[in-house]
Formats: sequence, C-alpha cells, structure tokens
Amino acid sequence: MPNTQLQLDKIALGGSCHWCTEAIFLSLKGVAQVEQGWVASIAPHDTFSEGVIVHFDPTQITLRDLIAAHLYSHSCTSNHAMRVKYRSAIYVYSAQQHAQAQQIIADFQPEFDNKIITRVQPFVAFTPSRDEIVNYYFKNPSKPFCQTYIDPKLKRLMAQFPQVVDHAKLAHLQI
Repeated sequence: MPNTQLQLDKIALGGSCHWCTEAIFLSLKGVAQVEQGWVASIAPHDTFSEGVIVHFDPTQITLRDLIAAHLYSHSCTSNHAMRVKYRSAIYVYSAQQHAQAQQIIADFQPEFDNKIITRVQPFVAFTPSRDEIVNYYFKNPSKPFCQTYIDPKLKRLMAQFPQVVDHAKLAHLQI
C-alpha cells in the first residue's frame, strides 16, 4: 500500500512581530501549520526572540519561496533597536537547510539596496505563545493593529508573490 501520509519539512523564521510573521506564512499555499512563539539559537543568539516555526509541504512551496516571502515581509536590511526582540533570522534544522538558506539569501542580495542582515542559525529551542494570541490575525482581522501593520504586509505579499499566496485565505483584503 502506498504511503499517503504527507511529508512536511519545517523551518523557523524571525524578523518582525510573531503576529505579523504568523499571518504571512499562514497565507501561503503549501503551509500546513505555523507555530507562533519565541525561538533561540546558539550564542550569541541564544536568547529568545519572536518567531514562528513553519511546517510546509515542499512539493507545494519551496524553501526559496518561503525565504523570499520572509525577506520581503520584514526589514531584512535594518539593524534597528528592536533586533533583540525581533531577530532577523532563519533557523535551520540541518546542514543542508543551512547551505540552501545561505545560497538563497546570496541570490536575493542584488535585489536589495543594502546588505541583508538576516542570519542563518541552527534552531535550538522554541517556547510557544499562549493560546489567546495564537492565530491572532485571522481571529482579529478588524483590530487596529491588524489593519495598520499586518494588512499592508499581506497586500504586498499578494502583489509580489501571487503564485504562492492562498488567495482564498486573504479574500477579505482588496488590492
């Protein structure tokens, strides 16, 4: 009997608030689950920073598409004062993912005016958010925070990466 169980990969990402990051990746085709919370790596980045773990079907969405969405949905070239809380990072689970992520960042660098500061780091630990704030955007799309900060990111995502966006999940947005 053939194995019909879905084989998912995972990658963890951080760069802006986890409400924003969670909404972005939940809006993509091929993403089966997004865990929202705080991610830590190795020293000197062993403190927890807001992030998500994205579980995805690599037959429906590539690691390249996920990283592209990540780079374009937060300030990946800005080393601003909130970088401790919002570390710009791709947390990997294998040496192969590490090499792929580094190459993908290098491939996208010419599209940015400034140097991409997003670091590729090993995933070490995760602490999930409390249940009340998980899936915040899709539970609260009319809240001012969602309309002010998340909607513009999702609209940009829809315009820039229409082939990977699950438009049914974002039908409430007008672009």
